[in-house]
Formats: sequence, structure tokens, C-alpha cells
Amino acid sequence: MRDAASRLKGLVEQVAGAPLPLRVRAWDGSQAGPPDAPILVVRNRRAVRHLLWKPGELGLARAWVSGDLSVEGDLYTALKRVSGLLWERGEDTPTLVQSLRDPGVRAAVRGLVALAGPPLPPGPPPEEIRRPHRGLHTKRSDKRAISHHYDVGNDFYEIVLGPSMVYSCAYWPAPLPQATLEQAQHDKLELVCRKLALTPGQRLLDVGCGWGSMAIHAAREHGVSVVGVTLSQEQAGYARKRVADEGLTDRVEIRVQDYRDVPDGPYDAISSIGMAEHVGAPRYLEYATALHRLLKPGGRLLNHQIARRPHRDETEYALNPFIDAYVFPDGELAPVGTTVSLLERAGFEARDVESIREHYALTLRRWVANLEAGWDRAVMLTGPGRARVWRLYMAASALAFERNRIGVNQVLAVKTPESGASGLPLRARAWN
Repeated sequence: MRDAASRLKGLVEQVAGAPLPLRVRAWDGSQAGPPDAPILVVRNRRAVRHLLWKPGELGLARAWVSGDLSVEGDLYTALKRVSGLLWERGEDTPTLVQSLRDPGVRAAVRGLVALAGPPLPPGPPPEEIRRPHRGLHTKRSDKRAISHHYDVGNDFYEIVLGPSMVYSCAYWPAPLPQATLEQAQHDKLELVCRKLALTPGQRLLDVGCGWGSMAIHAAREHGVSVVGVTLSQEQAGYARKRVADEGLTDRVEIRVQDYRDVPDGPYDAISSIGMAEHVGAPRYLEYATALHRLLKPGGRLLNHQIARRPHRDETEYALNPFIDAYVFPDGELAPVGTTVSLLERAGFEARDVESIREHYALTLRRWVANLEAGWDRAVMLTGPGRARVWRLYMAASALAFERNRIGVNQVLAVKTPESGASGLPLRARAWN
């Protein structure tokens, strides 16, 4: 009798304590659940074993990346429907260990074990990073983490990011986001330059320069000299070629260098766009202090950074297991208030904080559309597992921004001299 789907659905609902809002199709061809819902395809028993050995997001991620689990239908709709089971259950939701005190839950888990077959743990997919130590944020571990994320291949990033090659939140015009992704990324880079009040002849340090888009824009459009630093060899090579193609080698230097090792300050301005998430909580004050040291008195910092919502008990904050294992190893998000406080402790004066949360949701949806349109080539370049990682990561992140589970902020800070003259105009946001 083909009944794996109904058994899976019932067992998952017993463990989760809530109805499963997706239709399930199992490896034996059976189906169960709402007929109009996206279909969760459980291709084999190994998918169940992934969930048993690593309950929660990491087990789901391993099954997804391995291709043992997939979704037929709209991925955003599927993620929205399961978000209540995975992400939005509140801080008081019992953990799996606590839930196992319930005899019904223990019976359901035994049922899953019987359904899964031989109880051997499946190995993690090769796309999952292995590292002996987590969260240390040494120069060596940071370089390895950056390489894992960014050295996927420039051709792959060209598919996802499009011609702008900017891997951070774009800035969409109001009232409706009708502009292309490339125009929105241009507008974001221009916004950063205006906030930094760049003028010809100044020196700009671009920390985490990526593929060189900010450095090229600032040099070409505002006449500044730029040093861009990255820990990714692939990014640096790509950026240097772009700089040469633009005829800007006399004004733009791209280095493979840790921000802690930049020796040639002071700079008039520093841009840090989507880089600070890699720094880590234990190192954030060191990061802020290093950038403060590298600025001239009166110099400006534009810190563009993803933020999370604060927790009631901050000591219980843990890294997202899927993102930590597959996307941003050792990446950490902090509440925007924490970021501003640490910048001020380092000596900065925080002058403006702008949330552009909704802009990132729009950006991510464009990236997902790019990846889906170029799916066959992306799989050829990186393998199906890596492509699945990025599709799930970006789609889930888009929903997280839309639902205010995470945000992104641009913090403009100044190394205000002892005289107190910040150099900013009296009128707020003169760059608008």
C-alpha cells in the first residue's frame, strides 16, 4: 500500500504541533495534503534520515541541497506557508528536546525512524563547509570563510547579479520599483557617494570591495582615488580587469588585503557595503576602531549592513545553521542599535541611520529571477547543489526582509575632530 506521504504528513504534524500547509508527494508516488498547495517532494528515504539526524533547518537544508527534497510550485508561497513552522514560532516555542517529553511526539519520532529505513546518518553534502573552529574571526578563518562564499566563480555571480556585479542591496526609486536592477544598483552607489560627499582628489577606502563596482563608480563619477580591499582572489582579479577596461588604473587600486592590515591611511572617506556582516560580534569593536584610525579628522564612514531584530535574551542568539553551513560561514547579524553603539564606542559620531529594508526584498527577488532564468548554466558552472543553495537562500532572505525579520541600514558616521566641526550641513540628508 502506498501511504508514505500520509504517514510523513501525520508524523511531521505530530512533531511540529501544527498542520503541515503543503501537499506531500513521497518516493512511493503517494500524496497527501491540501490539493491546491505547493508540493513538497520527498524523493527518497534519505531525506527523512537527514531530518532525523539533524532536526530543524540544517536537516532540511541538507536534504534540499542533496536533491532529496524539493518544491513543485511557487517557492515563495511554499516558504511563506512553512515559515510559521520554521521561523515565526516565537522565543517561547519549545525546542525539539523539550517536545520529546510528550509521549505523542516520542511516538511520532519512532514512526519517522521506522519510515526512514536503516538508521545510518547520511553524510552532509559537499557544499557544506567544514572547519575545525567556529566564530574565531582570525585573519586566516575570515579569509577561508570569504573564499567559501565568494570564490564560487565569477561567471556564476554574473548570472545572479547581472551586469552591475553589485552584491548588496540596491536602491529602488519611489513610488514603484520599475527601474532595472542595474539602474537601482547605480542609484545605490551614487547614494553612498553623495552621503560621503566625495569630491575630486579625495582618497576613498572601499572595505570589502567585491568586484570593484563601488570603486569604479566613485573614481569615474566623482574623481576620487580609491583603494579597494577584498579577501577573495577571484573578486580581486575580476575587479582589476574591470578597472583596466575603464581606464582607471591611475585612480583605483584593488588589493587582496584584510582591512586590519591597511597601512596607508588616513583616508578622506570609507565605504563598507555589505562587508561588516562577516566581522563577527567579538571583533566588531576592533573593526570600528580600525576604520576610525584610517580616517582623517572630519572623514566620513558609510557602513551599509544587514541587521536582525533584537532578542529578549541576547545571550541566546545563535547563528542560522543553514546560512552558517552553506552561505556565510561565521557571519553574524546584530541589531542596528548595537552597531551604532559600537561605532560610537570606537570614536565615531553617528549622524544618520537610513533603513532600506524593503529595497533588499526587491533586490533579492530580482536575483532569484536571474538565477532561475540562467538555471542550466548556473548548474553547469557550480553543480546542482550549489545552485540549490543560492535559490533557497535568496528566496528565503527576500521573505525575511519583507516580514521585518531582518533589515538593512546605512549608517553615516563621522570622525568628528575635537573642535566639534562635523563638516555636515545643518539641513538633514542634504544628499537627497
